[in-house]
Amino acid sequence: MSTITTKDGTEIFYKDWGTGQPIVFHHGWPLASDDWDAQMLFFLAQGFRVIAHDRRGHGRSSQPSFGNEMDTYADDVAELTAALDLKDAVHIGHSTGGGEVARYLGRHGTSRVAKAVLIGAVPPIMVKSDTNPEGTPIEVFDGFRAQLAANRAQLYKDVPFPFYGYNREGVTPSQGIIDHWWLQGMMGSAQAHYECIKAFSETDFTEDLKKIDVPCLILHGDDDQIVPYKDAALLSAKLVQQPTLKIYPGYPHGMCTTHPDVLNADLLAFIKA
Repeated sequence: MSTITTKDGTEIFYKDWGTGQPIVFHHGWPLASDDWDAQMLFFLAQGFRVIAHDRRGHGRSSQPSFGNEMDTYADDVAELTAALDLKDAVHIGHSTGGGEVARYLGRHGTSRVAKAVLIGAVPPIMVKSDTNPEGTPIEVFDGFRAQLAANRAQLYKDVPFPFYGYNREGVTPSQGIIDHWWLQGMMGSAQAHYECIKAFSETDFTEDLKKIDVPCLILHGDDDQIVPYKDAALLSAKLVQQPTLKIYPGYPHGMCTTHPDVLNADLLAFIKA
């Protein structure tokens, strides 16, 4: 397996396929780089170099008891991009991965970056507060933590239904996609996943978004039951310097998996523009 070892001794697993302009994919919670299969194969065939890593504590990366927060996630990305000497890269982040992209760009700048994409992403900040009254109540995230601690395996069988919109009338669930979600989740560290809930829900990315000075595509489904678009995409588009916003009617949180043909075409058009 291909890995880098970070300054704090953590091994980060990554895939690096093809040649050409690099596209770096950042996965959501509690998944792994495998969640990008439909995009990796598509863009590889289009002549791009495609890279995806497993966040620390997730997938095949090592499971340290420390660093399960956004600053360290971003620093891991910076070490990976330096080790692979990536330049003129496009960084695409889904959900928690969108937060990772925002923090990486806010913390390490855009000198190696051509464009950014946030898909169903958690920025600016998810949790409800006096300054974010439309956010998701902290009790929702406390519930996730309690369920994870009590029976992580069952939680990871339940979450794919709202994640992919499989709980909507007329939508036929794919058992393969559900099983793939569960498998990715169960590869990771229970502790890292528990702590990552705080990272994706309570981190404020407002200042990071303001620093994104490269073209930024923001995509979100209006039936996203995990990250409501009105408190995420609509606000993020007002903060980045060069936004392009697209909202997909009826699409769920996991729309890169449920609607890859549509998403891949839109991503390709943005990258080539």
